[in-house]
Amino acid sequence: MARNITFSADEALIEAAREAARSENTTLNEQFRLWLESYARKRQADKAMETIQRIRSQYQMTGPKLTRDEMNERR
Repeated sequence: MARNITFSADEALIEAAREAARSENTTLNEQFRLWLESYARKRQADKAMETIQRIRSQYQMTGPKLTRDEMNERR
């Protein structure tokens, strides 16, 4: 369900943005929705990367680096 929200910006900036959207055959509203979705996804991706880094730091291998043959060796 879509909800309406209100933002404040300089009138000249809004008009310039509307004109830019018109030149791209879209609306300022549609461009804002696309930006909002992108912004939210970036935040989610940043949080996921932080989690991955935290897990990696907890499980880092210590000791000598194994060669490819050593890693593939069957025991």
